[in-house]
Amino acid sequence: MGVLSNKISREQLKPGDHIYSWRQAYIYAHHGVFVGDGKVIHFTRGGGLEVGSGTVLDRFLVSSSVQSPDNPCPACGDQSNSDGVICSCLDCFLGGGDLYVFEYGVTPMFFLAKARGGTCTLANSDSSEVVLHRASFLLQNGFGMYNIFKNNCEDFAIYCKTGLLIYTTLSVGRSGQAASFLAATSAIVSSPLRYLTTSCSGLAVVGVGMYCVSRYVSDIGVRRDVVKIPVEELVARFSSSSDAPEDATQKAKQE
Repeated sequence: MGVLSNKISREQLKPGDHIYSWRQAYIYAHHGVFVGDGKVIHFTRGGGLEVGSGTVLDRFLVSSSVQSPDNPCPACGDQSNSDGVICSCLDCFLGGGDLYVFEYGVTPMFFLAKARGGTCTLANSDSSEVVLHRASFLLQNGFGMYNIFKNNCEDFAIYCKTGLLIYTTLSVGRSGQAASFLAATSAIVSSPLRYLTTSCSGLAVVGVGMYCVSRYVSDIGVRRDVVKIPVEELVARFSSSSDAPEDATQKAKQE
């Protein structure tokens, strides 16, 4: 592992690791928590689930599952239309892709050196025992409705690792992928600094600077609008009142 790649071998996996694999020609990555015995608990949405971003991304992000219903896995069965928190074998989770591990507790310099989001965070991970407990509990009780920007597979894995949730509803969730996408699209357009230069090189410097700043301040390890909430309390709150984890954390913050 390092700045260039987080790719690892299966032999290096440990229970409680946050892992991911790239989908759709590296457009996005699917994330989950390795729980041992060749199994991964992850948050997904089935092919028929009407939850999307409302953008052109929905054409690509139909489902996190790459399994064909015509050729079900002998170990997992047909999970092509499964949604919510599910448990799959490592082969089904990877879908033929390579295996990568998400890094926690990285330095700011290392974080910014990773040009693409969704690969690391400044936040520290809890112990593997706590991580596995959260993942198993959510497998039985769910993690709310899937939302590409505020409650996706990376958000699920980060919560399992840290117990942190965002209690505001006016921003993206914990996902580094979503934060990077929004940072890239708004780097030049939303920055008043673009008026200070008209050269291509100047615009590039401004764009890169704004992109890095946006990614950094959106990271779960830096943000101030986060709260640590036990998984039992989280499930009890959003199962009785709302399908959105951020709604449950807002109530916890108010109390």
